Amino acid sequence: MDQSNLIKPMLDAQYPVIDYGKGVYLYDTDGKEYLDASSGAITANIGHGVKEIIDAMHEQAKKVSFVYRSQFTSEAAEKLACKIAELSLGDLNWSFFVNSGSEATETAMKIAIQYWQEKGTQTKTKVLSRWMSYHGITLGALSMSGHTGRRARFIPLLEDFPVIHPPYCYRCPYNLEAPDCGYLCAHELETVIKRIGAKNIAAFIAEPVIGAAGGAIAPPKDYYKVIKEICDRNEILFIADEVMTGFGRTGTMLASEQWNVKPDIVALGKGMGAGYATIAAALVSDRVMEPILEGSKSIMSGHTLSANPQSCAVSLAVLEYIDKNKIISEVDSKGVYLKNKLLNLQTRFPVIGDVRGKGLMVGLEFVKNPATKEPFSRELALTQRIIQKAQDQGLLIYPAGAGTNGINGDAILIAPPLTITKREIDELVKRLETTLQFFSEKYLNLAEEEAE
Repeated sequence: MDQSNLIKPMLDAQYPVIDYGKGVYLYDTDGKEYLDASSGAITANIGHGVKEIIDAMHEQAKKVSFVYRSQFTSEAAEKLACKIAELSLGDLNWSFFVNSGSEATETAMKIAIQYWQEKGTQTKTKVLSRWMSYHGITLGALSMSGHTGRRARFIPLLEDFPVIHPPYCYRCPYNLEAPDCGYLCAHELETVIKRIGAKNIAAFIAEPVIGAAGGAIAPPKDYYKVIKEICDRNEILFIADEVMTGFGRTGTMLASEQWNVKPDIVALGKGMGAGYATIAAALVSDRVMEPILEGSKSIMSGHTLSANPQSCAVSLAVLEYIDKNKIISEVDSKGVYLKNKLLNLQTRFPVIGDVRGKGLMVGLEFVKNPATKEPFSRELALTQRIIQKAQDQGLLIYPAGAGTNGINGDAILIAPPLTITKREIDELVKRLETTLQFFSEKYLNLAEEEAE
């Protein structure tokens, strides 16, 4: 296009124009094929161009696409809420539908605060979180986020919610290994609670697997058991941010199930609409809803397009497609297959310092020196270079933060559609290998020059 009025991520960059998608592949208007190894932004969980979803979209559009939630409910919204309750663990039976992950985490925060107000406790207004976390780009969600790069421009407007280290075993701040570490990074929460006062804290929010801020950091076995016990003991709600991990990404409906933890509130998004519709949700337990149902009977949140029937019908079709085709049941075996392939690459490319993650959400962290875990210089912009080279090879991967402070490090996320086949995983790894070969031959020279 000769001229564009569209504000893109980088205003001076030239972006390919997408034409269509099919399965795990996307095609631009020049006919170039891209293997979508990141599901866009870890969103296109069932791949592109699925006929059943397109048909559901069309059928709902023929009826009605929008009604305002304070005037009407709809069959699509009611059925979607029932379907999510059916798929979810424990008593997470209530859905508040919104339009994005940022809205979902903010709604979860508001519900947590309102829960305590309805119980007669007005002082519990703070929400605690971890460094190297990302909960969204709106100001409330960004306040909860420990993503230093994305916070930087807006610090005067943000609350200081991030307070503890993440469970970053590759770069443990205590230089220990789990479980011998005693889960010290989790016990930090207790120390912070004592400093601030439990009477002032409404909730603690965490991503079960850290995504954009950490490159698929998954905690050791009993980490969340410790976190949940601390929250319960101090009467603090636990919010699981499953915007990226919900609906099967790690091999279970919610990633929280991997650690046998039952959140009080869950934020959902991304895979909920699988890219076919803009939709997200705050999923709330019966326990949290009880004082609200007995009190004001209304949650103070909402957006114009919340629970619109068009998006709800599409999301329902996505979840029914996942359920009908037993897609989640295959995620674990595919994830093991992918991870083993990537571990094999690690033996050949020492710049891969760590391979981590759960299910089909795998992170690679790149280091200059695998023995010392020394990162590359930030000025090298290595992650972006790798992503661009991969795209040149027809491979789409996702950037992630890394390093002890979440800034001076390089990592990527590999999170293809859950429908990917093992043959397509082989093709994914082949294209990544070509990318890394180029990187090893060309970009390492830049690191060597920098060292001199």
